[in-house]
Amino acid sequence: MEVLDACASLAALRDGKRVHAIARDHGVDSEVAVATAIVDMYSKCGCLDEAVEAFARIERHDTVSWTAMLAAFAQHGHIDRALATFQRMQEQGHKPNYVTFVHLLSACSHKGLVEEGRKYFDLMTARYGIAPDAQHYACMVDLLGRAGYLDEAEGFLNRMPGAPHAAVLKSLLSACRSYKDVDRGERIAKRMLESFWDESMPYVVLASIYRAAGKWEEAARIRSLMVERGVRKDPGRSAIEVEGRVFEFVAGDMSHVQMNPIRAKLQELSSAMKKAGYVPDTSLVLHDVAEEEKEQVLLWHSEKLAVAFGLLNTPAGSPIRVIKNLRVCKDCHDAAKLISAIEQRRIVFRDLSRFHHFENGVCSCGDYW
Repeated sequence: MEVLDACASLAALRDGKRVHAIARDHGVDSEVAVATAIVDMYSKCGCLDEAVEAFARIERHDTVSWTAMLAAFAQHGHIDRALATFQRMQEQGHKPNYVTFVHLLSACSHKGLVEEGRKYFDLMTARYGIAPDAQHYACMVDLLGRAGYLDEAEGFLNRMPGAPHAAVLKSLLSACRSYKDVDRGERIAKRMLESFWDESMPYVVLASIYRAAGKWEEAARIRSLMVERGVRKDPGRSAIEVEGRVFEFVAGDMSHVQMNPIRAKLQELSSAMKKAGYVPDTSLVLHDVAEEEKEQVLLWHSEKLAVAFGLLNTPAGSPIRVIKNLRVCKDCHDAAKLISAIEQRRIVFRDLSRFHHFENGVCSCGDYW
């Protein structure tokens, strides 16, 4: 199972399939512990159908196996199926645990199901006697922040047991940017800068909030503070597995041995996307350069480099699966939708929190992410 866990973490699909085949040959692939690890491996490799098949083969389900299937549906954007899985789990007499509720609340967040999220948060304690911990509060902050309930989200943040971790503060700060809440954004960013001063995110997002509000001097001050403290923005990194080897791309890195054909492919795709209505979101580029240069910066994002490499090195019609170390940016999300239609390929992105399945110009997240 440790090997399957490693394959899941690395999204090493070919190796994961080999381990699955060995388990099947030894007749243990339907045993609940092994099968649950197989479900998790396929899910984290972007293969939801295979995860469902592995789950169906389990002879006797337990809470952990049900939770793994629920998590898979949630991470892949099949929220209705995630909630239905929770219902079936209860009907079959399996008591959910605290991990089950983390994934259940995360599912609600992925689709903006505020009322359902509130209900499940209360149900956790009222019916099952589970005291919410920091992860459950973080899910509620994310759910409420994304949906625009910033007051309520900050209330959950302030009631979290223990000091809020960086991820939950980032979530609310991002919501402040989305809803242009300058005062709250300043407040949350200040909390982050006090405890996580070496994180680039609060500087970048607060500067963005200030620029959107026309507060250019404040934006420049925050950027200067970032430089003064020697804080650097984490580079975007994307990995793709081709023929059993994992290739990693870094935003703006032109050192790959196939960079010339990759660049040519991206220029070709850029022209095709613009004919289809694509407009590069240059507001995401923080460098003070001309618009044309900003478009080039966006074109060399790690996700796009990995997708172009995949298009050049995999059979026509086969899916392209990419893992991102950060949240997928909006411009790459928009581009991936169009590329999936132009190239007639299914493209799967796995980022920090979920999967995005792009097919025929549409994403499984419904553009709510």
